[in-house]
Order: sequence, then C-alpha cells, then structure tokens
Amino acid sequence: MADKVKFTLALLILVSGVAGFYLLSEQAMILRVLAVLVGFALAVTVAWKTEPGQRFFAFANEAVIEAKKVVWPTRKETVQTTAAVFAFVVVMAIFLYLTDKSLEWLLYDIVLGWKKS
Repeated sequence: MADKVKFTLALLILVSGVAGFYLLSEQAMILRVLAVLVGFALAVTVAWKTEPGQRFFAFANEAVIEAKKVVWPTRKETVQTTAAVFAFVVVMAIFLYLTDKSLEWLLYDIVLGWKKS
C-alpha cells in the first residue's frame, strides 16, 4: 500500500513539473525546462524509494553490465555488412522493376492487345 502511495506521489510531482512548464509561460524558457527537470528528478527519487523502483534500478544496472559484455562489430565489419545490405537492395530493386515491366508487357501488350503508341 505504501508503494502505491509513493508512486501516486511521484506521478503527481511529475505532473506538477509539467504543469509548471505551462504555468511559467511568461518566464524564460530555461526556467520552464528547469521546472520539468526538477519535477522529473523528484519523481524519480520518490519512485526509487519503492520496492518495485528498487527492482527496476537493479534490472537497469544488470542490463548495463550485460551490454558491456556484448562483442560489438568492428568498423570494417559494419561497413561490409552495410555494403552487402545496400547491394542486396539494389539487386532486388532491379529484379522487381524487371518483373513489373515484364508482367506489364505480357498482360497489356500480348494478352489484352493494348499496344502502347
């Protein structure tokens, strides 16, 4: 029950930060953005104090650790893969164009007899 109250409070703080952005419409943009950022920071702080919030941040930390374990491709591998994808796209575009024109010629000129003038 306490977690639900804390999440509701966090949501209200976040909404008040966004509302502050609109209520401060006569102020400088930096103050308006600061209102949203402060509301967001306070909402995250309140949400962090809940048990589901603690689980979420633990999960996020584990995700970062796992992302560091990934073997990312080198620049050369990335360029080669991108070139292969572009080449495949060009080949498929030509194939589809030729197929379309062939079917157009077959249907309109041969089958239906609609010769283009």
